Amino acid sequence: MQEKNPWTVLDSKLIYENKWISLTEYQVLTPAGNPGIYGKVHFQGDAVGVVPYEDGWIWMVGQWRFPLDRYEWEIPEGGSPPGEEPIDTARRELLEETGLVAETYEPILEMNLSNSVSDEWGIVYLATGLRQELPSPEETEVLTVRKMRLEDVFAQVEARKIKDSLTVAAIYKMMLMKREGRL
Repeated sequence: MQEKNPWTVLDSKLIYENKWISLTEYQVLTPAGNPGIYGKVHFQGDAVGVVPYEDGWIWMVGQWRFPLDRYEWEIPEGGSPPGEEPIDTARRELLEETGLVAETYEPILEMNLSNSVSDEWGIVYLATGLRQELPSPEETEVLTVRKMRLEDVFAQVEARKIKDSLTVAAIYKMMLMKREGRL
């Protein structure tokens, strides 16, 4: 069922833009009919994650995340530039960050990452049939790659040590797939 949009946009102004994001401020009438402002972050591409999986093991990537000012563990992931298919981004990110190449990629989840302030959409692929090649991280990435048991990563998610949204959702999905016998 599609609902009617209760917001009225009176005006909009581009505040900031770079090759990854733009920020627009909207003058609106709220659903109650009152004047207000709303800011929206538009992502130029999509968020793409990959769970490289083999016999109960997955590969995780550790890196310093500038916006959070801390080190984070997450599945291999990155942004899909405009015009690039998410599956191509998944292949590229997996190779760049881990040096792995997969025979098969299966989309396992899609999600809106922060729909109260942004339009960022994400997809996660399960990658199987893995072979090792050489990683080639981007200049902005200093990465640690670690092969870990799925259950150990799940325990870190449950302990709130791993907090990246794509990773958390992907690990819960992987555990569900395992319990259903699909892994």
